[in-house]
Amino acid sequence: MYQARRPSRNEFVPVRNINYHVRLWGDPASPRPPLVLLHGWMDVGASWQFVVDAMADDRLVIAPDWRGFGLTHGGGVDNYWLPDYMADLEWLLDHYAGRGEDARQVDLVGHSMGGNVVMHYAGVRPQRIRRLVNLEGFGMPMRQPDEAPARYGQWIDELKALHRGDKALAHYTSVDGVARRLMKTNPRLTADKAQWLASHWAANQPQPDGTERWTILGDPAHKIVNAHIFRVDETLALYARISAPTLMIEASDDSLSGWWKKRYTLEEFHERLKSVPSVRIERLDDAGHMLHHDQPLRVAQLIEGFLA
Repeated sequence: MYQARRPSRNEFVPVRNINYHVRLWGDPASPRPPLVLLHGWMDVGASWQFVVDAMADDRLVIAPDWRGFGLTHGGGVDNYWLPDYMADLEWLLDHYAGRGEDARQVDLVGHSMGGNVVMHYAGVRPQRIRRLVNLEGFGMPMRQPDEAPARYGQWIDELKALHRGDKALAHYTSVDGVARRLMKTNPRLTADKAQWLASHWAANQPQPDGTERWTILGDPAHKIVNAHIFRVDETLALYARISAPTLMIEASDDSLSGWWKKRYTLEEFHERLKSVPSVRIERLDDAGHMLHHDQPLRVAQLIEGFLA
């Protein structure tokens, strides 16, 4: 199994009636701005371990499990909203970086869903962010207003399916099964890293007959579609308010074409990025959507070089 070069420590922080699990590395007394790493959908904060191990600098690094992922419980809700992630982030920054006039700016990094959150949050609270890094957080395809009725209906139907138990996540008979699942999803992931991730991505729930039952640490409610259609005009307004220098890191594998075909392209996303006042785009070769697993050293170098 992969051996962490910089072991983390764990804390639980009260955030909006939820006990947030946060993974920490480095010295809280470091004079450097805190570095906040935010994971993507169906992932966990431990996912950043390989990047943290590859970093040259020692500083305070903060990686929470988003609500309903990892060891952060969802608070009993049956669907999740992007504004909740932004509010949760605000509470976490208040805790780790202070609030009001005494608040410290942070360096903010997000992957995939986390990348979408940081781009929106940086437009809402531009004064809190010193540097901003987005890894593969592309947003969603543009929707038309006349799609709204069907979207609301889909949302209601999926809520019903969840409450019937039709949205359950997969179970595995061993941690090796979880690791194989991760490697199937990402063929570039090496066996040692897959085994390490599997032990944080899932938990064993022993059965009465003594067999293992490894369950993914994610709330099935995350599979519910967002009730609201994606608004590009709102996104561009948020992008325009970002004051922090921004780095966009994209993988050489074109994730958007795989997900959306021609409905939403990388060129369209780059057009949206023109609304960000100061942005640089970097392309990472030999990497897919989970580029922080595929090329952790290069990702660490790009982030540290930009933050410096």
